[in-house]
Formats: sequence, C-alpha cells, structure tokens
Amino acid sequence: MSWQNIDNKLYQKFTFKNFSQAFAFMTRVALEAEKANHHPLWTNVWNTVEIWLSTHDAGDVVTEKDVVLAKRIDEIVAND
Repeated sequence: MSWQNIDNKLYQKFTFKNFSQAFAFMTRVALEAEKANHHPLWTNVWNTVEIWLSTHDAGDVVTEKDVVLAKRIDEIVAND
C-alpha cells in the first residue's frame, strides 16, 4: 500500500500480526519523528496503526517534511 493524499494530509494504514508488533513499529516511527521534530497524527487499535502527516506550521498541508517522514516510515516497514 502507498500513501494517499486525503484532505491535504498524507495517510496510510498499517496492519501487523499483533499489538506488540504494532507498538514496536510506533516506537521506531516515534524515534524518527522526534529526530525530525515532525510528529504525526496517529491512532492505534490492537494491530492497526493509522498515520496522517501534515505540517501544522504551514497551515496543515503536506510539505517536504511530510514526504521525508513518509519515506522514512516506508523504510521502517520494509526493514521489518
């Protein structure tokens, strides 16, 4: 699956085998987001993580910061 641009936000839904895998993924994403000082809007219910990326400082639209973080998240998923 790839990122979708919905309402000026990049969106993707990730499904894992269980809650532990979902939480581990969120931890890895959180570390990358903190490094970039760019934090996602996300939800987690059991094995599912949904992420929306937009840049609040730019008026809640997609910017290069979002594209870069989305690519980093894709790398995290690919390396799992």
